[in-house]
Amino acid sequence: MRRDTFLKSLAALAAAGSLPLSARAAVAIKMMLPANPGGGWDTTGRALGKALQDAGVASSVTYDNKGGAAGAIGLAQFVNGSKGDPNALMVMGAVMVGGIITGKPPVNLSQATPIARLTSEYNVFVLPANSPYKSMADVVAQLKKDPGSVKWGGGSRGSTEHIAAAMLAREVGVDPAKINYVAFRGGGEAVAAILGGNVTVGGSGYSEFAEYIAAGKMKPVGVTSPKRLKDLPNVPTLKEQGINVEIGNWRGVYGAPGVTAEQRKALIAMVDKAVKSKAWAEALEKNGWTPAWLPGDEFGSFVDMEFASLRATMVKSGMV
Repeated sequence: MRRDTFLKSLAALAAAGSLPLSARAAVAIKMMLPANPGGGWDTTGRALGKALQDAGVASSVTYDNKGGAAGAIGLAQFVNGSKGDPNALMVMGAVMVGGIITGKPPVNLSQATPIARLTSEYNVFVLPANSPYKSMADVVAQLKKDPGSVKWGGGSRGSTEHIAAAMLAREVGVDPAKINYVAFRGGGEAVAAILGGNVTVGGSGYSEFAEYIAAGKMKPVGVTSPKRLKDLPNVPTLKEQGINVEIGNWRGVYGAPGVTAEQRKALIAMVDKAVKSKAWAEALEKNGWTPAWLPGDEFGSFVDMEFASLRATMVKSGMV
């Protein structure tokens, strides 16, 4: 093959995203973060962006925070504005699945392209440091006495902490429809509300509360994991406290609608290389995330099963 013909073929393959990862130049990634700054998706997306650069597969990463409606606003912008873009990524997770079930937005995850599940994390319930309550037992006693007086603060309606609160109510004999759940657009807003004593109890992944727990500004009183978290060895699970509730929060990344099979394969390879980087290992350790790698079609099938499982749980808990 003549050199000029070879170079033209190489350029065409690069434009189509079909070159092997080792033969492609690092690209400029556009990362949609469908939440306000300070929350789990924001932290995950920025950690992934750093890892993509650390792994040498992204020359730069730009971030677009678009919070609201459990990620549906960001999802809509991503679906409508990134069609066919092989360098666009969007962070998402179980919260978005729950939000779609409750909110029924005009856009759906099926319009975007599943790339990979990244992490899993269980929720922790916390009290403000100056709370009159000292334990989850105190909260449950008040919940039974007057459900509306207990303000549960967390992510969007349909988030894992919202579902966990509804499940907890049902398990202790309180109508889940009567819980007073205050939804926030992002982790930063929820943290501010908890620190300010504007909610009775807050719920989220441990990573969002870690620094405040360490500083004594929040008191953890229960986790939704099957066993105690290694970062919170002295905090009992809800099951240990006689409340049969266990629910996890996973996070992943999607590509744009309409990318080719080769472009999708290249994105999966890029993310795979990123999660093997030192920067990602440091993010896992810092945030207490559990690796939960699941690529491509396997991830797509998992999301479909999550829709069915969460819908069943939410119906049982009176949320849908």
